[in-house]
Amino acid sequence: MSQKIVVAGISTEIGKTVTSAILVEALQADYWKPVQSGALEDSDTETVRRLISNPVSRFHPEAYRLREPLSPHAAAEIDGVTIDIEQITLPETNNALIVELAGGLLVPLNDHDLNIDLVQRWQLPVVLVSRNYLGSINHTLLSVEALRSRQIPIPGIIFNGPTTPATESFILNYTGLPCLGRIGQEPEITKDVVSRYATGIQLPALY
Repeated sequence: MSQKIVVAGISTEIGKTVTSAILVEALQADYWKPVQSGALEDSDTETVRRLISNPVSRFHPEAYRLREPLSPHAAAEIDGVTIDIEQITLPETNNALIVELAGGLLVPLNDHDLNIDLVQRWQLPVVLVSRNYLGSINHTLLSVEALRSRQIPIPGIIFNGPTTPATESFILNYTGLPCLGRIGQEPEITKDVVSRYATGIQLPALY
């Protein structure tokens, strides 16, 4: 069975899309973002499409495209729709698949379902993207606890942005999770940058 991996962040603006692009390139995988809130003309799907170089990856259409850059449940209400997680099914592909969530694990999709409920339905492993800021240890550990409480496997963590060794070492030691890679603070994210990082991701830890 081809590998399918969910990319989740510990908060918003963490670097999920860049991380997803790197994993897509590393695995020559397909990409899918089930829910896109806002930026419909320059969506995360289009961003990843621009950043990869391999000719294999396919890009699957979103299940929900919402106009406002808000939490999915709020954006859906404005658009007059209700997100039904039973209608969000994994795209059919024989290739590896990277699935990027809209926001963090406990972001609401409707009045009673969260992103993590969707992940639990799929029974897929989650690669967690962390970024160093005041409070990131708390957010990272809470995300790990939420996944483990539902027996959702976590292959490891990818750190994005400037490195803070004391923060990263504590997170890795406390959780026992491996670091799959580090993405530095790049002045610009280009195909060449994504390709360079793709060669350094610890892929064996993803399987």
